[in-house]
Amino acid sequence: MPTIESAMCEDEATAGPGGAMTVEVGVITGDLTVRTERRTDGPVEVRVQYTGADEWYTLQGSLARAPEGELEGYHHLVLDTIEVGAAQAPPA
Repeated sequence: MPTIESAMCEDEATAGPGGAMTVEVGVITGDLTVRTERRTDGPVEVRVQYTGADEWYTLQGSLARAPEGELEGYHHLVLDTIEVGAAQAPPA
């Protein structure tokens, strides 16, 4: 029986030197909460916020086409990318 993919992954990360480039406000840095979520139409969207804040921002380059069942793996790739300061979402 196939494993059901989680609809969302959320963790905290500290942005590296290049920060995290968002669509709405540009680069944000520091301690961030990162949410990776598969949209109902298929692509994966990555949103970030300053940890503890109310506002969420779309990570530049998100809406990746991560294969079904690979959301968690892609989420961890996004976390690694943010922590090294690569600024935007990696390709899936």
